[in-house]
Amino acid sequence: MKIAQVSPLYESVPPRLYGGTERIVHYLTEELVADGHDVTLFASGDSSTRARLEAIVPKALRLDGRVVDALAPHILMFDRVMGMADQFDVIHFHTDYLQFPTFRYCQTPHLTTFHGRLDLHDLQPLFEAFQDFPVVSISDFQRRPVRQANWLGTVHHGLPEHLYTFREKPGNYLVFLGRISPEKRPDRAIEIAMRVGMPLKIAAKVDKVDRDYFEDRIKPLLNHPLVEFIGEVNEQEKNELLGHAWALLFPIDWPEPFGLVMIEALACGTPVVAFGQGSVPEVLDDGVTGFIVDSVEAAVAAVAAVERIDRARCRRVFESRFSARRMARDYVELYTRLIQRRTGLNVPGVLNLGAVGLKVKPKARQGGISS
Repeated sequence: MKIAQVSPLYESVPPRLYGGTERIVHYLTEELVADGHDVTLFASGDSSTRARLEAIVPKALRLDGRVVDALAPHILMFDRVMGMADQFDVIHFHTDYLQFPTFRYCQTPHLTTFHGRLDLHDLQPLFEAFQDFPVVSISDFQRRPVRQANWLGTVHHGLPEHLYTFREKPGNYLVFLGRISPEKRPDRAIEIAMRVGMPLKIAAKVDKVDRDYFEDRIKPLLNHPLVEFIGEVNEQEKNELLGHAWALLFPIDWPEPFGLVMIEALACGTPVVAFGQGSVPEVLDDGVTGFIVDSVEAAVAAVAAVERIDRARCRRVFESRFSARRMARDYVELYTRLIQRRTGLNVPGVLNLGAVGLKVKPKARQGGISS
């Protein structure tokens, strides 16, 4: 199958440090290439991939201090994708809704995975106007505010199985990983750690928009002897940090679309203590891979109960539900379904669509796609 993956340009693929969407684009792209598909990745020039790279800008926009208007390079990217559209069997966008007007009447089958929140009021008229545009959610919860959209399915994120190392024995510290922002509630993580008397390592990015919040609300809390602020970490550092943690704290206060860090922890065998908002109940098995709580007091009790969680089972759940291999197979199933819908061809058994140069062998998989 000839597949185009269209990534945001803010971070490289994969990102050097923080960057959830571009990281998922990378894992998906590499799995598709490994499975024999002909993949072209539209991304920044500092990306690393076994796919064919169509570099739109020399380096990730976040790292280029000259960039003032980040929208302009994306418009150029969509123009290039459109000019090459007839070379692909399917085009997969990860760029929110920016491409909707340009590709509404594109003859090549295409779909968009949404990676962010969809409960914003301004999005309602957009999805009403573009109900014909095929879209994919990363959790069933994420799509609830816009049920009128043309949902092909839900595909949970996945990670390469070799990326994180399972560790049977935990360390004696808690970890908060991700981004310093009001909705991620690092202040809750600090309070939980103080109450249980356990060290907390904070590995997190501080965006410009959250700088005041960090300086005013979080930085004063970092002086406590139990709290260590590390900053952004790379994959290797994250592997060590998560793998040796007693538990990951995920004390969110917003409608989380997925929560990639939760499955990163499970890949290491590390249980998660999470506030039950957004997709959390969809990702975590309460009492099995961690605990879902609704208050700081409940989180404190959950941290003490983490010793009852089987770390090996956390890893097994990750392998069965959240591997990149499973994610890629789910997307190939959606690609196939989309092409069938567009071409009107029935594809039993081994898929062989000569008219569009498509050839796919269906594979048995665990998990599945929520329609």
